[in-house]
Amino acid sequence: MIRMSGKSINRLTQEKSPYLRQHAHNPVSWFPWREEAFEEAARLDRPIFLSIGYSTCHWCHVMEKESFADEEIARLMNETFVSIKVDREERPDIDAHYMAVCQLLTGSGGWPLTVILTPDKKPFFAGTYFPKESRFGLIGLKDLIGRIADAWQHRRSELLSSAERIRTALEAKPESPSPEMISLELLDRAEAELSRQFDAEFGGFGQGPKFPSPHHLYFLLCQAKRKNDKRPLAMAELTLQAMRRGGLYDHIGFGFHRYSTDRRWVLPHFEKMLYDQALLAIAYVEAFEFTHRPEYQQTVEEILSYVGRDLRSPAGAYFTAEDADSEGEEGNYYLWELRELESALSPSEAKLAKELFHLSPEGNFWNSEGRRSGKNVLRLDWPPEPTGHSGTPQDKFQKKVASIRRKLFIRREMRSRPLKDTKILTDWNGLMIAALAKAARALDRPDYAAAAAQAADFIRDRMTVKERLYHCFADGEAAIPGFLDDYAFLIWGLIELYPATFEPRFLSWAAMLCEVVIRDFSDEKNGRFFFVSTDLHTDSPSKRKELYDGALPSGNSVMAANLLRLGRILGRPDLEARAVKLIEAFSSQVFQYPTGYTHFLSALSFALGQNREVVIVARRGAPDTRALLDVLRREFLPDSVVLFRPAEETSPEIATLAPFTAEMKALNGQATAYVCSNYRCGRPTTDPDELRSLLLGTCSR
Repeated sequence: MIRMSGKSINRLTQEKSPYLRQHAHNPVSWFPWREEAFEEAARLDRPIFLSIGYSTCHWCHVMEKESFADEEIARLMNETFVSIKVDREERPDIDAHYMAVCQLLTGSGGWPLTVILTPDKKPFFAGTYFPKESRFGLIGLKDLIGRIADAWQHRRSELLSSAERIRTALEAKPESPSPEMISLELLDRAEAELSRQFDAEFGGFGQGPKFPSPHHLYFLLCQAKRKNDKRPLAMAELTLQAMRRGGLYDHIGFGFHRYSTDRRWVLPHFEKMLYDQALLAIAYVEAFEFTHRPEYQQTVEEILSYVGRDLRSPAGAYFTAEDADSEGEEGNYYLWELRELESALSPSEAKLAKELFHLSPEGNFWNSEGRRSGKNVLRLDWPPEPTGHSGTPQDKFQKKVASIRRKLFIRREMRSRPLKDTKILTDWNGLMIAALAKAARALDRPDYAAAAAQAADFIRDRMTVKERLYHCFADGEAAIPGFLDDYAFLIWGLIELYPATFEPRFLSWAAMLCEVVIRDFSDEKNGRFFFVSTDLHTDSPSKRKELYDGALPSGNSVMAANLLRLGRILGRPDLEARAVKLIEAFSSQVFQYPTGYTHFLSALSFALGQNREVVIVARRGAPDTRALLDVLRREFLPDSVVLFRPAEETSPEIATLAPFTAEMKALNGQATAYVCSNYRCGRPTTDPDELRSLLLGTCSR
């Protein structure tokens, strides 16, 4: 928006981010994150009002509608500040830095994130959502602007002193690494802490709100396998089942919502994020590999059905998210009034649906005034039984449920859909590639592998220049040099894609990207990786080295696992040595609070365990080849990596990438497995049962 009177010049109209474009017609004189904004603040001698959010954020929408679209608030902001709007998904580096400020100052964080800065980018105030007017002890934006303006004019020295103290606290050096802390005991300590946090009645960790935390579940599954212990497995399974049956799951269109606002997983926050679908699909794949429960397989297939239907772009890469809101109300697309449901079903189906999904005329969803809304969140909190429901045979019962779901899906499609954020992010696509590839292998689904490969090819063809990745793709263009997470998560996806396809090009690309990470992101003094490139992200407010595994695992955690696994696959001790250096650099930090770093601990478990390299030398597609690969597919083997050497090729590419496979042959022309450990290989076998017995020993991830 451009106001010719000079009151407002909104500079977001040409931005590619859907979130920034949502604010392009505000009367606030928004800048994107550009040096121009800071120069203008210095020229006018004004503080910066920095607002960070994302397109599917419910409270970001609320603050936009009640404040940023309001003429009075906009006038005050335009007179007091230079205002900058940032999409946290587009610029995670900026978000991470200022979120750390908010957590330092307030003890918590969230979005929208509101930070007040000096013109030289030093923060002196931070918070999250602010209503327009003050209420119930919460300061409103109108009053906040007045207080900031007064302090900037009359007590600026106090603000600058505060900004300097914040800068000093953020730059405080972490404790020196303590390699002696690295041991299996640390894994058991983390498990014990998770056990204390575990909700034994409803699953998950803590009392609510509850987040899925899939890396906790990976870690517990690994612990169960490593120790042959049912207790961590029980924690993981109760959580997986409760999430799948509760309102956190979309029982009509499939996929998971962002988090549960309550302890019982009933009432979700309704946005759907690509990364949640990917990470949860991986958790359910691994649970299926461990237990072979059909419920987990079904959940994986349903998640990937949702993603393929609603988040897959025509070119094969994956969109970012779907909003929580539609028609101005959170969850409106997903909630059901009983009368609407009854009109979509036959009387007998409606009766079953009411009982099945726990529906009532008054509803189970509470509105913003704290009253029942008359709308229902669908949930299934009964355990499925072999005989189905009320004595109905299981297959007949499941057909009835499927029919109900289809009819409700058709009815729901008539509603206004939530906004879809159609930008494509390299890091989140890397996670989805990993999920699809793991599911392809575990569930014997070549179509999933093909979808993963297509997404990887999109990133290679449209989001890569020479060997360097770009972070974001929107409106036909790639933008913003890749961050550590882009490289780390894509490498993870490529490592998983190799055993799903046995195409060596994915390993070759993963190895090349590892070299780029080591070259462009390393802090050579202590072995850690910066979140930003040392030469490409010149406008980033800080060079953070993040390890904490929050909603997403950190790039450093994932890189530790990548370096270890790729080192084993390719027979490259130099990559493993780099991983050890990374693990040692963070060891004291992890020791203080191990449950904050469970993905990192999974990498540590792999490093400390008796891991194995399994090489199959065989003809592609032959029945005896299939028999050996089925052994690997049907077992949960987090300690093992798998390579395939085509017997029909005299100089296969894999022998160049992993030279230790060069002399391996198929015995008597039969498909042959070599199981290697500690840099030596045992006697090869052509017998699937013998291969299984070789693999089912002590296991660590």
